[in-house]
Amino acid sequence: MVLDYKELPKAEWIFQTGQPIYASPIVSDNLVYFGGLDSLLHAVDITSGKEVWQFRINGEIRSDVCINQGQLFLNGGDGFLYALDKKDGRVLWKYGTNGERKYDFADYFHSTPIVNQQIVYFGSGDGNMYAVHTITGSLVWKFQTGSVVHCKPAISNSKIFISSFDGYVYAIDIANGVLVWKFKTVGHRYFPKGEVQGSPSVYRNLVIVGARDYNMYALDGEKGFCHWNKAFTKGWGLSNNLHDSILYIGSADERVLIAAEPETGKDFWRKNMEFLVFGNNAYSENMLYLGTTIGKLHGIQFDSGEKSWSFETGTYQKNRYLYFNNDDSYREDIYSIIHSNEEFLEVEVKLGGIFSTPYISNDYILFTSTNGNLYCLKR
Repeated sequence: MVLDYKELPKAEWIFQTGQPIYASPIVSDNLVYFGGLDSLLHAVDITSGKEVWQFRINGEIRSDVCINQGQLFLNGGDGFLYALDKKDGRVLWKYGTNGERKYDFADYFHSTPIVNQQIVYFGSGDGNMYAVHTITGSLVWKFQTGSVVHCKPAISNSKIFISSFDGYVYAIDIANGVLVWKFKTVGHRYFPKGEVQGSPSVYRNLVIVGARDYNMYALDGEKGFCHWNKAFTKGWGLSNNLHDSILYIGSADERVLIAAEPETGKDFWRKNMEFLVFGNNAYSENMLYLGTTIGKLHGIQFDSGEKSWSFETGTYQKNRYLYFNNDDSYREDIYSIIHSNEEFLEVEVKLGGIFSTPYISNDYILFTSTNGNLYCLKR
């Protein structure tokens, strides 16, 4: 059983890469796997913080790895899906797509693969969802959408659910890649396509996913119609995951964390966050752990949403007053310092923003940061 971190954990070690990291750490057999914009997949010993091996590709790594038995699957930013031996990083096979691409500057992640019954599923910037055999690396089927597919797929009741920047959510027959249904988002004044940037999660017969049109949707898993939607007034609500029948939603521009009822979308509680939320939560027995793009990791109580503690990256501590006041509100002269959305992202990088999802392994909390570091905190 993993015990709760009710007091501020201490940094056990910090592994530095030198380039921003958006992907989340994944732990298996005492090794922590993660990739970054340095084009390297790193395997780090969880106890010592020492690198065991690394694997280089020809593009940025923006997705989490998927581990299935002795295989590690990496969706590389170079347009290839790699199957590696998880012990030593040896290439078992690789499958080439039609190429990877970013939709725009705020398209932070690539598609994280998932495995089901010897098939690995992943999306691509070429607009396709791929199903590839885990042993042979051969294509089983592919499904084409109208734009970039950078979600982590979800599987339920013989269907695989994906989202696309074309503004649609798709339900696909997992056996043959045939469309079952698709749902079109409403769209928004600033995002008329209603690009679906969030990854779907499944609760019973609901498919829950957030889009750029300031909405989170709960869709019928069988028919594809909308049961409810949760509208945000200030921006995107893309982060969502489920734990113990509670839906947790993280909003970016709204800067809130919400615990809601999955069947209705009704809030149990809603708490303000000091900055944007893009990653999902990690969980222990009575607490959840969540990072924000200002460079803080929070330990939060399940029942109330109250913060028990906050861990600050060193880059946040070093650079915060270049942009913020004591309460993390922007300085009054911020628009003389930052002139574009792209420059806002540069600020988050300088602060050590946490776009990733933390990972809990026994007494350790691990998370990555755009300051290029993998942090290992110990209870």
